[in-house]
Amino acid sequence: MPYDPPPELASLGLAEIAEQVAQRKLPPVEEWDPANEGDSAMRIAADGTWYHDGGKIRRQAMVRAFAGLLTRDEAGIYWLVTPVQKLSIAVEDAAFIATDCRLVDDGIALRLNTDELVIVGPDHALRAEGNREAPAIYCHVRRGCEARLNRSTYEQLAQIALARGDDWTVTSRGETYSLLPA
Repeated sequence: MPYDPPPELASLGLAEIAEQVAQRKLPPVEEWDPANEGDSAMRIAADGTWYHDGGKIRRQAMVRAFAGLLTRDEAGIYWLVTPVQKLSIAVEDAAFIATDCRLVDDGIALRLNTDELVIVGPDHALRAEGNREAPAIYCHVRRGCEARLNRSTYEQLAQIALARGDDWTVTSRGETYSLLPA
């Protein structure tokens, strides 16, 4: 089956983005409790690149498939979960990278490196880490996994904040987030 990525954020309204998000059918990982545990020999590098046994996974369709199975437990361990097995996966920073950002109506939409779309808000909160000279902005995606905004996406978000005033905050879906670490 061919893969059709969602259209560019610039061409979508918030309702269309929400529809794209709703159309994404993810496996019901939360319902699975496999007894077979192991290690996947996989890792996600800080730049969002996926590796298996030290080799880069080049097929984006495989990355998207694995990303749909990804979860993070309360202890901070990342897992790829199927109905029959649960395999640990090393994550250097965040499981996803936000690669594009756009303010649309009352929401901020992010595109992830897996072509998924997320609307910042109560279920997808932003948090600022690092320090004022080198902030790192993260967005909760799902199942304990986050996306780190890459440099250009952080710049887009900073422009949204500065257009509102000089307090370095953004508002999306009624929630306000600081872009400065505490």
